[in-house]
Amino acid sequence: MKKHILISIGILIFILVGTVLAVSYAKGYRFRFANGKPELSGTGLLVATSTPNGASVLVNDRLLTATDNTITLLPGTYEVKIAKEGYLPWKKTIVVKKEEVSKIKALLFPTAPKLESITAAGVENPLLDPSETRIAYAVSSQSAQRNGLYVLDMTTHPILTLQSGITHIIDDTVDQFSRAQFTWSADGKDLIATSSSAFGSPVTYLLEADVFNQNPRRVSEPKSLDALFLIWQEEQEKKEQARLNSLKRSLRTIIADYFDIIAWSPDETKILYHASTSATLPLIIEPHLFGANSTPEKRTIEKGQIYAYDIKEDRNYAVPPTPLMWFPDSEHLMYVYDKRIDIMEYDGLNRTTIYAGPFIDNYVFPYPNGSKILILTNLNNPNIPPNLYTIGLK
Repeated sequence: MKKHILISIGILIFILVGTVLAVSYAKGYRFRFANGKPELSGTGLLVATSTPNGASVLVNDRLLTATDNTITLLPGTYEVKIAKEGYLPWKKTIVVKKEEVSKIKALLFPTAPKLESITAAGVENPLLDPSETRIAYAVSSQSAQRNGLYVLDMTTHPILTLQSGITHIIDDTVDQFSRAQFTWSADGKDLIATSSSAFGSPVTYLLEADVFNQNPRRVSEPKSLDALFLIWQEEQEKKEQARLNSLKRSLRTIIADYFDIIAWSPDETKILYHASTSATLPLIIEPHLFGANSTPEKRTIEKGQIYAYDIKEDRNYAVPPTPLMWFPDSEHLMYVYDKRIDIMEYDGLNRTTIYAGPFIDNYVFPYPNGSKILILTNLNNPNIPPNLYTIGLK
């Protein structure tokens, strides 16, 4: 009888010890030798992913694995490098904490991006719509039937030719739309185009953006235009208010007191802003979330400086001045300067030059899926009009 009791107790102890070890292992605890003695040490997990995947993950210059994978590390600070042949490397300092999961997502850019033309007849005044998915532009180098205004939809997935995403919405047979001043409506469904009529006086038209406008609607009367712009302004204000109302009241107060908003990220989880005053941002989430971005933040802001605020993680980062726009993944910002196009993570790290070549002004537009960037250029040939080209990023 005693033997059976001892066996039962032994089994119970074995199960309990095994359970404790299994739970400890799941939490990241590992046996290691310290000063020649075994000990159970707490560890953290590093989840490394990349686009494209299958890149090498080096931690403190040691090749450990490939993305997408999980690495067990002792608590501490590590230099992580993600590299793949044919792509520019990604680097970041990561802080790993005990029993926490740290995540890194590396967007890798090709060392030799592909340049392809979209148009061939010359492009003037390309203008991005409010949804950042379509571009309106003018063509004036052809016949009256082929001149006018065009719209390129960057969300289309043409099978045979890139030109299938382009719609000719108005030609020059009714008026000289190729020389018109045009702007998008607040919802991106229409364009307002002001042209010079055959009699020399300006005429304004309301154009649908997705079809050919056979009989364009005139809206030149000042009252009609004022009413139209008022409707668009009200729609924009309602959209902005809806964004703010979705946030915590404490965060809305911070935004009202300290933020001069430049742009929301496409997924509306981050805000790019000028500091309207110098201050220290109070914490909204305390303590910080497990696995949050470990890049040191800057909560003491200076008036006029530019910052990126992460709503989900309540973290604030200083970024270099004059970013052009958010990249579509909401994790990066785009910069244009000195005939270069850079992409940088929103926390101010991994600034990468993806194109250094001829392009005109700030006519730089990322595709909504982040696969390409559209530029306006004549490739430094003064004898030809500029056209739209794509820079492949994948």
